[in-house]
Amino acid sequence: MPSLEKARIISNSKQYHNLYIMEIEAPQTVKECKPGQFLHIRSNPGLDPLLRRPLSLYDVDKEAAKISLLYKVVGKGTALLADMLPGENLDIMGPLGRGFSLPESAKKCLLVGGGVGMAPLLYLARELRRGGSELLVLYGVGNEKELLALERLEAIGSQVQIATIDGSRGLKGPLIPPLFSEILSAEHIEFIYSCGPESMMKLWQEWARINHISGEVSLEEYMACGVGACLGCARKAKPDNEFYVKICQDGPVFRLDELELE
Repeated sequence: MPSLEKARIISNSKQYHNLYIMEIEAPQTVKECKPGQFLHIRSNPGLDPLLRRPLSLYDVDKEAAKISLLYKVVGKGTALLADMLPGENLDIMGPLGRGFSLPESAKKCLLVGGGVGMAPLLYLARELRRGGSELLVLYGVGNEKELLALERLEAIGSQVQIATIDGSRGLKGPLIPPLFSEILSAEHIEFIYSCGPESMMKLWQEWARINHISGEVSLEEYMACGVGACLGCARKAKPDNEFYVKICQDGPVFRLDELELE
């Protein structure tokens, strides 16, 4: 069940350009955290901005009651968040949403993360490895300085392949199936998880369909209430029907066969 908690900020540091990692201590909230869920953050004790900001669970240490949050400064709310200092309290609500499903037995899993879309995949990777699954992680960013999760992914035993737009690390180009065709042809992938730009995930949805591979995607969306009441994040599941899903409540994680990505 989601809860309200005043979490203590342990650290809040700029990693590169407008990318930050915040670590908080949240002994009540951390107990219920599952990969793919998110926290609804109030970045200002006042009413400006009025709405909370959804941030994915980047990494979780339940024994130490610590939660890490990877975020990009894109507006007033996240700019205020970036100014918060260690020792201050952060008003959080969560964990919220439907997270990733974990296999009942070990599988060979493909994780595809584009940019800050890697945020919900690191904690997922940790839990998949804990369950014995083998991981091939495809990590795409603009340049090598944005590979913030790389060290942690490799530390838990993931096989990581990189694509950068500027060619500074790994393969040069966008995170699309043709760029990794040779690597993928040598692997027996049983399940795919993805998060990032929707146009990118749509290509991987089609790749999974062609190769008869099941999987899940995590959608990124602005959310006002976070609990399915305001309908601000509602969208059609598929263009040819009238069934709508609420990303904050029915998601943010969906099976590949539940949605037609755009």
